[in-house]
Amino acid sequence: MPTSIRAFADLCEQLESTSSRKKKTELLADLFHCVDPDEIGSAVLLMLGRAFPESDSRTLDVGYATISKAWSSKKQSMLFEEELTLNGVTSILGKIAETQGTGSRKVKEHLLQNLFGRVTTKEREYLARSLFGEMRTGVSEGIILDSIALSSGAQNIEEIRNAYMLSGDMSNVAEIALLKGPAELKRIGPEPFVPFKPMLAESIGSVEEALSIMGEAAFEFKLDGARVQIHKKGDDVRIYSRRLTDLTESLPEVVGLSRKSLADDTAILEGEVIAFRDRPLPFQHVMRRITRVHDIEGLRDTVPVKLYIFDILMRNGESLVNLSCMDRWHVLEDAVPEDLLVPRIVTGDPAIAAEFFNLALSEGHEGLMAKSLDSIYAVGRRGKKWLKIKRAQTLDLVIIAAEWGYGRREGWLSDYHLAAVSGDGFAMVGKTFKGLTDEEFKWMTQRLLATAIRKSDHVVEVKPTIVVEVAFDEIQESPTYESGLALRFARIKNIRQDKDPGEADTIETMRAMYESQFKTKDRIVEK
Repeated sequence: MPTSIRAFADLCEQLESTSSRKKKTELLADLFHCVDPDEIGSAVLLMLGRAFPESDSRTLDVGYATISKAWSSKKQSMLFEEELTLNGVTSILGKIAETQGTGSRKVKEHLLQNLFGRVTTKEREYLARSLFGEMRTGVSEGIILDSIALSSGAQNIEEIRNAYMLSGDMSNVAEIALLKGPAELKRIGPEPFVPFKPMLAESIGSVEEALSIMGEAAFEFKLDGARVQIHKKGDDVRIYSRRLTDLTESLPEVVGLSRKSLADDTAILEGEVIAFRDRPLPFQHVMRRITRVHDIEGLRDTVPVKLYIFDILMRNGESLVNLSCMDRWHVLEDAVPEDLLVPRIVTGDPAIAAEFFNLALSEGHEGLMAKSLDSIYAVGRRGKKWLKIKRAQTLDLVIIAAEWGYGRREGWLSDYHLAAVSGDGFAMVGKTFKGLTDEEFKWMTQRLLATAIRKSDHVVEVKPTIVVEVAFDEIQESPTYESGLALRFARIKNIRQDKDPGEADTIETMRAMYESQFKTKDRIVEK
């Protein structure tokens, strides 16, 4: 029997009322046992607050104002109307995404009015939360993956996590695990034109620290550009961002270069696209390129780009993610022209590594990446197998709220609440209004209002979607923030539209950076 939205809302209420991760996992596992087989995907997506899988390029293109208007003008539900189900909701969301062109806004509003008009107040509340992508039930991706494992009888949660990271579609992973059995998940691997989440790195202070962790390591230039996945099959080439967005139309020269330079019929590679003339251009210039969808030819001369490749994850249809870093590099050297490879050395000597670090800086790059020689490609994972070393102290943080400005900044959301990744959520570590231009303040205000969750007279809480690179002078202990840490003199260096919020730096990274200062400073211990 199809699952009603009433049952979904009741479950959300239960999930919200318990703080126990174990209990939440059990409640979701029970849901997966009860829903019809063809509802599993809808249940996963609605619980996550997503209309579509991450690997799906469709968007609803409806913001706070549109949803609020549809809510306030909802029609009365008729007694004879068929009860709304999980699949009924996802069907309506699909129609909203497909509505384009002249008059589409009114059609979208009408579809939302119809959706809200068929449910009770409580059901509307949880549907609206799902549309905003902010369920506030305490259910994270990790809890849903745990519940899939529990419900399917999987013995190894890592197999489920890996399948999700490679497919970018948790709903599909749930369907396979629950309907075909978790053993079938082993068949999921890299596929051409199915982008997957990149391996992530921790921040660290110096090459000496990196070598103390890794011993001998591979050091590569850390480039100040946009990380890309290149998928090739025959003459068909697609370029994807680290957020799994298709950038193919924005980077025609990268497509042409990849088609010409990569002889293999089927390959998936990873690299960095930087804005470059005689020397690298600032990061915001490459962002102009990857966010532009019109008049690309006119921008190519103004903002030329250069491609560097640093990893290969599939060659001739064979997955390479489980090969070591060194073995993948040897394959890459054979597959890619030398002039496309990122500058790289392998050393265990701190002096040689430091000299290479200074070379990277002198050529206009950010610093170095240090990679453990035996590391496999941990899709979507963060750890100490890859380390990033930069001269300036910066962190990638997420904006979780913003305050209305005053004076010259009146009318703009311009004082941003910054947060680091903390477990399954985000922890606030500071505020800043510094670093942006007037045009960027305007752009940020529009983007934040479109993802607003709650509003008061002065503060707008937003869905955590925007990542910013933040420079700062020092990390301090803080009695103000629950994280216990705060940034001193924070200022925004870049808006990282290429990064997903889950790729922001963690509280653990900040804590390690805070503790590292006491190698050269004294510490006052309160009695």
